Amino acid sequence: MKKILDLIALQMRAAFSACGYDETYAKVVLSNRPDLCEYQCNGAMAAAKTYRKKPIDIANAVADCLQGNEMFEEIHAVMPGFINIRLSAGYLADYMNGMREEKKLGLEESGNGRTIVVDYGGANVAKPLHVGHLRSAVIGESIRRMGNFLGYRMIGDVHLGDWGLQMGLIIEELRDRRPELVYFDENYSGEYPQEAPFTIGELEEIYPAASEKSKKDEAFKERAQTATFLLQNGYAPFQAIWRHIMRVSLADLRKNYDNLDVHFDLWKGESDAQPYIPGLIQDLKDRGLAYESQGALVVDIAEPTDSKELPPCIVRKSDGAALYATSDLGTILEREKDMKPTAYIYVADKRQELHFTQVFRVAKKAGYVACDTPMKHVGFGTMNGRDGKPFRTRDGGVMRLERLIADINEAVYERIMENRTVSEEEAKETAKIVGLAALKYGDLSNQAAKDYIFDIDRFISFEGNTGPYILYTIVRIKSILGKYASSKADSAATAILPATGAGEKELMLSLAKYNDAMETAFADLAPHKLCQYIYELSNAFNGFYHDNRILAEEDSQRKASWIQLITLVKDVLETCIDALGFSAPDRM
Repeated sequence: MKKILDLIALQMRAAFSACGYDETYAKVVLSNRPDLCEYQCNGAMAAAKTYRKKPIDIANAVADCLQGNEMFEEIHAVMPGFINIRLSAGYLADYMNGMREEKKLGLEESGNGRTIVVDYGGANVAKPLHVGHLRSAVIGESIRRMGNFLGYRMIGDVHLGDWGLQMGLIIEELRDRRPELVYFDENYSGEYPQEAPFTIGELEEIYPAASEKSKKDEAFKERAQTATFLLQNGYAPFQAIWRHIMRVSLADLRKNYDNLDVHFDLWKGESDAQPYIPGLIQDLKDRGLAYESQGALVVDIAEPTDSKELPPCIVRKSDGAALYATSDLGTILEREKDMKPTAYIYVADKRQELHFTQVFRVAKKAGYVACDTPMKHVGFGTMNGRDGKPFRTRDGGVMRLERLIADINEAVYERIMENRTVSEEEAKETAKIVGLAALKYGDLSNQAAKDYIFDIDRFISFEGNTGPYILYTIVRIKSILGKYASSKADSAATAILPATGAGEKELMLSLAKYNDAMETAFADLAPHKLCQYIYELSNAFNGFYHDNRILAEEDSQRKASWIQLITLVKDVLETCIDALGFSAPDRM
């Protein structure tokens, strides 16, 4: 189903052409003065220069050509040459009925099955998820969901940090604590135990202790570096410990990501890229793309069009160790081999912009990725406390993500119980749904690249631009629909009728923006634009609701029409929040 802007533009292009003007001037946009008109065409201003005519004369000719067109209630030219447009109520009602009947409410599946890899999550094994992991998870999940809904084959990869120095640190700390374990017996030749020698709680305590020790004890740090080297070169005892770390950590990570309703198609990590790295390094050297610089192996990435100087990408350090860039390039080789994506999207901290610029340019310079393949870094800012500093616990530590979720669920539960309209059990289940919406919407409604203040009181408010407000709107509609169904009213009139009031038409105009809002949010990799849309739609519905007594309406056909209209609102809102990664309860 075509976007309503495109349908208006079709009529406008025909009119420009009929009047002897190039139809490229017929672009239609939403009006920024809704008090004057709903849509606007400013093409006469640009056409005036080409045709050496007054803009108002061109605008008048085009507007006159469209008089009597059933699409328009009003179309006229105003000085100095704008064409103001109002749609007819009948045409808009027909568009609403078309949305109801179309698959995906009229959204065109532009993806056509093309494969896009979304790299998000980026958690490190052996460490708990904390608030710093939130933005990558929820932004990446929403991008993956929007893309899937639009018909792309979105492949989400958690891309774990599972191969670095933290592994050596854990191994050596474990050696100090449990030297009797068979992994540290050089004479042991049997099978290694299936059961891990630590729990997730112990593992999460071992790593920070080892990290702190390495800062004070140089000998311990050197042992950890040696252990890392042995692990990465296939030393069987340490690989057995590594497999234990992976199993224990992955179970915990999956649980925590599930609590966020964030899901991945692939659970790969840096370790999966390692088989590709030796060949990658050799290939870059053989083709003269990589060269020695102060002992390190680097690849130049600078281009003549750069506005600032960009340093070379280091693919191997002077001590022979690979870096994150090397690992990311190896991962790209693996993805090209296994999936051949038509685009790549990386969701990571905006401070990693240089890293991704280097990786993308090396990948294309070496021909590992086609030059015309989009590779995009969605860089996000930090989630800060009310003091403007990165969000932390009261004692100054980094808050675990599960603690943050528990806190926001508890706050929502207390808010629900203030009204005492539901049982404690139902309130707790509802609080989980509403709390997740509050958390995700609070993040996603902000432009990704910007820092934002985490304000739990504002996020859980049932008023304003918040997740609970959106959910409350959906629940209100569900309540109306439930009461209408129980009344067994005659619903023979199933079509949406032309609007008779300003609020009703405004609601229809807001609904008509749905497919454009979803497409734009994905094209711009900007979930906040979808949040803006559903907030506008919720406001439009609530304005209509307050102006009209829906269930008390005496005209049964008009009442049935309104029921169909608000059902469409509910369907659009539920579709959008699902794309953003949360859902609505039946009651609040």
